[in-house]
Amino acid sequence: MHFAEIAEQRRAVNFFDPARPVPQELLRRMVEMAAHAPSSYNLQPWSLVVLTGPEEKMKLRKLAMDQPKITEAPAVLMVLGDRDAWRPGHPFAEKDFAQFVAAGLMQPGQHEWFGKACTNLYGSSPEFSHAFAVKNAAFFAMSLMYAAKELGLDTHPMDGFRHHEVREAFGIPENYWIPCLIAVGYFDRAKTLPPAKWRKGYDEIVVSFGK
Repeated sequence: MHFAEIAEQRRAVNFFDPARPVPQELLRRMVEMAAHAPSSYNLQPWSLVVLTGPEEKMKLRKLAMDQPKITEAPAVLMVLGDRDAWRPGHPFAEKDFAQFVAAGLMQPGQHEWFGKACTNLYGSSPEFSHAFAVKNAAFFAMSLMYAAKELGLDTHPMDGFRHHEVREAFGIPENYWIPCLIAVGYFDRAKTLPPAKWRKGYDEIVVSFGK
């Protein structure tokens, strides 16, 4: 499938076929494809909680406006953005630096410089750290949905949930923000898929604030 087809055919479907499970290997492939999403300094501050069991999905549904698709979809992904992933000493920040060195893009003696650069860019305020986590996790979330479509799966992103209660219910640490939930499965063909919603055109998207 070409990207133009993926972009045009991806839809946020409301009805999933509960009788069609998503194979674990297919879900893994989707995540691995999406992991090629871009990220600031390649820090990749994203993680996933994958819910497939009926009890855990029902627990989430009760905190997410009782949306039926949460329990109907074979899998629900909780996309997490790590607000601490830029910090020197963070396991993935250190792995990132080591990979830069291994690739010849940095020298071992630049470790302190790398840490300061990340701190200045992403750690200068709580707002910057939050934006860093959400922005990059959003890149990953969109890539997940495109990857799903490429693999024949359907998705629906959701932000209608009680964030702090979800984090507490699933034991998610404070450093993570949850930009969205994504239901994953196969559209229930017994239902009717409504027409695609309107989209802004080029002239509506491109703006100028010149004086």
